[in-house]
Amino acid sequence: MVKQISIFLENKSGRLAHVTKVLGENGIDISALSIADTTDFGILRLIVNNPEKAEEVLKKEGFSVGLTDVIAISVEDKPGGLYKALAILAEHSIGIEYIYAFVGKRENEALVILRPDKPCEAIKVLTEKNIKVLEQEDVYNL
Repeated sequence: MVKQISIFLENKSGRLAHVTKVLGENGIDISALSIADTTDFGILRLIVNNPEKAEEVLKKEGFSVGLTDVIAISVEDKPGGLYKALAILAEHSIGIEYIYAFVGKRENEALVILRPDKPCEAIKVLTEKNIKVLEQEDVYNL
């Protein structure tokens, strides 16, 4: 599994810029991000090369931050590539809370972050069906 940083942000101009400034000043590289927002607030989800340090420096800056376990997978970068993995999860009644893609430097592969409702079972069935589940070191070094 991979550690994801989740940050509760007020929907105010400059808040996202402040997060990225703090991370950059501390040598923390962002590999993926997703933001879900409402009128008043948002939840920023990040995959970074050093999640524990990111959590520490962001908390020092007054942000509400948490670490969450997610799964990173690699699927074929072609039409239907993601479907294969999602169909396997559906066949095993594994729901997905959220999903987003991330940047990778691998040819013919699309890299995806998943938050399944049964993470250990998801890893098991995906691996058994030859879907590549990435180790955290692989993700943090992309």
